[in-house]
Amino acid sequence: MSEKKPHLDEEALAELRDVMEDEFPVLIETYINDSRERISALQEAIGSGDAEECCKTAHSFKGSSINIGAPRLGDICFSTEQAARASRMSDCANYLSEIEEEFRTVRELFRDRFGAGD
Repeated sequence: MSEKKPHLDEEALAELRDVMEDEFPVLIETYINDSRERISALQEAIGSGDAEECCKTAHSFKGSSINIGAPRLGDICFSTEQAARASRMSDCANYLSEIEEEFRTVRELFRDRFGAGD
């Protein structure tokens, strides 16, 4: 990751708000809850050395993060996916710390800006 992307993609979020209207907070809550489950799945996969599961989970987390407008989190998930694909599980463990930290930031930003994400 040569250049750091923003925590939130304002254009993507504006589009989602326009499309989702009153359901936008529900979308954010769903993303937050799904993300917690994905982080737990990554912790489990990395702890057990399951590169295939780590790769699969990081891939799906990458997609949902990019779709919701969290590009930096998506990038870290992509790096995790690539490391898992190469069976570099120690790198995955390092990326997991970054994922957890970035997820906390994204969740706080969603809470502060949209009243969602607790």
